[in-house]
Amino acid sequence: MDQEEFQIIGETPDLLVVDKPAGLLVHPSKPDGTRTLWDGLRELLCYEIANAGQVSLINRLDRETSGLVLVAKHPSAARQAAIAMQEGKITKTYLALLCGHPSEKFFSVDAPIVRQGEVGPTRIHLKRMVHPCGAKAKTHFRVLQNIENALGRFAMVEAQPVTGRTHQIRIHASHIGHPVLGDKIYGPSEDYYLEFIRTGWTPALEERLLIRRHALQSAGLKIMWKGEPLEWKIGWAEDLKFFMKDVEIDS
Repeated sequence: MDQEEFQIIGETPDLLVVDKPAGLLVHPSKPDGTRTLWDGLRELLCYEIANAGQVSLINRLDRETSGLVLVAKHPSAARQAAIAMQEGKITKTYLALLCGHPSEKFFSVDAPIVRQGEVGPTRIHLKRMVHPCGAKAKTHFRVLQNIENALGRFAMVEAQPVTGRTHQIRIHASHIGHPVLGDKIYGPSEDYYLEFIRTGWTPALEERLLIRRHALQSAGLKIMWKGEPLEWKIGWAEDLKFFMKDVEIDS
């Protein structure tokens, strides 16, 4: 993987923040030789690794989710960052395009999440769902702007997960009836995901989902580090801006 496949957003002696593009795996999941963000970071930080450093990914993003990933460059930083994450001292902000227009500008979803296979049958092993038996999960949403154009009705939203459950924002958005645009699992039908696994991306799927990946971006990270606040922000990914065409975006 070339370094150009991810962009360095910020760096300190302890930490590195990169912008991961959609489609790039964060960490190897199969021994098939697929290049990942982790591989690229090991090459980028080869000097640090040779001098007792390491590559530790503090927050993980789904393959289709783009945006900011926080990386610790040595074991001590990894421990401190992991503790901060565990204690909820790292604030994460996401941008997303939701289908339809939510009725409120500010709202929270407080709904527990469980792996679907633990409470009933499922055709998708990794799928989660809202269920009373699940782990506590809460997400704050803020509608930045409702838009409507030839492609449909969408809401540009900012989402802040209070907890860190797998697929949390996508599940909570779907739970309130406004799934993330392009979501193959939690969108209009999980059949789209199963079809995608069988056939790959096709014109038929594009016609129904409109976008190759789910419209979710990790856009902000904030951490108190050695007594100093550190913060990194990015805007909308270019493929998501496509859905805002012909719309005057509020500042």
